[in-house]
Amino acid sequence: MAISYTLKKKDEKTRARAGIMHTNRGDVLTPVFMPVGTCATVKTISPDELKDLGAQIILSNTYHLYLRPGHDVVAEAGGLHCFMNWDRPILTDSGGFQVFSLAQLRKIKEDGVLFRSHLDGSLHHFTPEKVMEIEQALGADIAMAFDDCSPYPAEYKTVLDALERTTNWAKRCQEVHKDSTQALFGIVQGGLYPELRERSLREIVALDFPGIGIGGLSVGEPKPLMYEILDGMMPMMPEDKPRYLMGVGSPDCLVEGVARGVDMFDCVLPTRIARNGTVWVKEGKLVIRNAEYARDFRPIDSNCGCYACRNFSRAYIRHLLKAGEVLGIRLTTIHNLYFLTHLMADIRKSILDGTFSQFRYDFHLQWK
Repeated sequence: MAISYTLKKKDEKTRARAGIMHTNRGDVLTPVFMPVGTCATVKTISPDELKDLGAQIILSNTYHLYLRPGHDVVAEAGGLHCFMNWDRPILTDSGGFQVFSLAQLRKIKEDGVLFRSHLDGSLHHFTPEKVMEIEQALGADIAMAFDDCSPYPAEYKTVLDALERTTNWAKRCQEVHKDSTQALFGIVQGGLYPELRERSLREIVALDFPGIGIGGLSVGEPKPLMYEILDGMMPMMPEDKPRYLMGVGSPDCLVEGVARGVDMFDCVLPTRIARNGTVWVKEGKLVIRNAEYARDFRPIDSNCGCYACRNFSRAYIRHLLKAGEVLGIRLTTIHNLYFLTHLMADIRKSILDGTFSQFRYDFHLQWK
């Protein structure tokens, strides 16, 4: 198998677990947050800076790379790792979420999806077979099966149809995926209907993928509903395979996702809010663009070891943001990604030390 998973320790009071995901490009210590490099780059950050802040594995987007520069170009460059000069593991999503978010520009059929590019309006057709062709050309260590992501809210019949389509497409992805160096993960759908989640999970587990993605959550539903769905699913999850909660990245959701047994997370949130002048500290959000920080010469977080906090003040970073200087959003992005990668490292340590429940309690005591 292209990847394997070793469970190192489980928390006694929750479903939290620490493990190691073994890949051809090195081990990934879990639980882990994966920064998102949509177009083969994490916005404003270089690969070396990603390594310095602790990123173990990153994610890139099949839909966007298919549209530009084209998967054939990436393949000619030697694959995604060579193209972007990143020698650690990469995961590519299937582009399913992006295609299905184009509500006014796509038409779902049983064989796939017809959609118009958000760039130039050109017509394209994604099928499971086409998506596997693209993902194998990109050459990531982990590829995701093509799925039908239900919106929120959605009627039962809509979610059921998407579930059945997702299972069918997962089988078709398996049939044509031939790259033995690349792991293919299946994705569970089912919306907020517990019985549909159970059915989807049962069907995806039966296909024996080396890892399982949990899709269709964090799409607008209240957090307690997401946690309720995870609580219902996790007892049915295989112990020996990594579990990936797709599109989740706020610090409180990471802590709660881990508590329910999730191993992998990704989200554009830390980089997106950084570009809007918002950073995370242990107490929650700090909007550094605000006037109150104009003469605040402290670092973003005096206990943080990131490049931004070691070298610059809140006042200076605010000045850069207000002046439209690129360095400002680079510094806030570095800080937010450092914050999340080190949060996950601290979570992992607490699981190994047997103190995760106390860590979780202390986190929520501070987080606002």
